[in-house]
Amino acid sequence: MWKNSLELLLVHAQGEIGKVIVGGAPEIPGATILDKMNHINNVDDSLRRFVTFEPRAHVAMTVNLLLPPTRPDADAAFIVLQADKAHPMSGSNCICVVTALLESGRVTMVEPETVVKLDTAAGFITARAHCKDGRCLSVSLDNVPAFVLQLDQPVKTHKWGMIRADIAFGGVFYALVDVQQIGLSIVPDNARTLAEAGIEIKALLKEQVRVAHPEIEGLDEIAYVMFRDDDPDGAVITCTTLKPGRVDRSPCGTGSSANLAVLHARGLVKVGDSRISRSIIGGTFRAEAIGEAAVGNFKAVLPRITGEAWVYGREELRIDAEDPFMKGFALSDTWGPQVGELG
Repeated sequence: MWKNSLELLLVHAQGEIGKVIVGGAPEIPGATILDKMNHINNVDDSLRRFVTFEPRAHVAMTVNLLLPPTRPDADAAFIVLQADKAHPMSGSNCICVVTALLESGRVTMVEPETVVKLDTAAGFITARAHCKDGRCLSVSLDNVPAFVLQLDQPVKTHKWGMIRADIAFGGVFYALVDVQQIGLSIVPDNARTLAEAGIEIKALLKEQVRVAHPEIEGLDEIAYVMFRDDDPDGAVITCTTLKPGRVDRSPCGTGSSANLAVLHARGLVKVGDSRISRSIIGGTFRAEAIGEAAVGNFKAVLPRITGEAWVYGREELRIDAEDPFMKGFALSDTWGPQVGELG
């Protein structure tokens, strides 16, 4: 219909929207997916802004850029595009991507299980999809090794005094904070307050804590603050906060991987054990420790994250150079008071 447009599949994983660009995207320079992600972040962010800001988007969503793999052993590649930047990995979004690939026929579905191998900026991901009658019923991701940089890292705050956070990598870096330290519980009515608290703590962490992946250049910031609590049934309640100020609707796959690494480091989880992660709206992922590894000098755990996604539609976005809002915009009425931090 239009000369230039993007084709997207609309997908959510446990309520967290992870759209997938399946056609029309420009070629992104770079020899690896990490190079391509860094190009988006450091050289040309026009595509990211076009698909993640108003008027084509809203605050509570992510867009995944589907790409040809840069390594011969992978079926596909993707980069996670969010309002603040491009990110290397996300568990919920990876589940969305695998579901979209299979249910759209871009990767041939084999029942009862299809193995999909993914090239990401964080590393190689093997996904096993449980399939029946043309539907992807669930996806189990063998995520990249997860490891702890620091347990009980002190963080000075003005509102809550000295709090402590576990700093861990689960595909991106997380600060994992027991929610009782800020006097809140993880319930839907507290979503706005939790979001603003997480973004405030993230800014303080940037001043007080340095992180760097020992093997992947450029992964050198704490991407998210994840609040956590324990349910009586043994599940971990999670609430990942994202710039400029919202909470993850899903249980958060990379955050659950990072938390699994913390539990492993504390001796509370061994290989073969699993934990249920429960989101602020009650959705669940299962996080299982399937092995151990080393990342640089750090002991790591190999996480397997299992969850479900649903393809609920498709859309086509017209690319028109005369559109006055090609770069998009965001307003504090829905994006929150920290919206100015997006730049």
